[in-house]
Amino acid sequence: MKALIVATLVACGLALSGQAVAQADLAKSSGCTNCHDVATKKVGPAFKDVAAKYKGNAGAEATLVAKLTGGKDHPQVKASPEDVTKLVKWILGM
Repeated sequence: MKALIVATLVACGLALSGQAVAQADLAKSSGCTNCHDVATKKVGPAFKDVAAKYKGNAGAEATLVAKLTGGKDHPQVKASPEDVTKLVKWILGM
């Protein structure tokens, strides 16, 4: 029984890390990492700082998606709206 629990936890961890790598690749291919980094400020704030700023804000996802796709307070991104939503969820989950 203990081995089954450990195997399940390992499988879940690998699945989640695979998703994180995919999102990081999406951020890079979309040009996000030209100005942002996960942990350190570059031209723009670090993704972890964005997540901390919006922590507990129920409307954070919609606000950030609108900001990124609208090109008003942030340079307009070249990613599709679906990819922007994926990236925002990934960043807010940090």
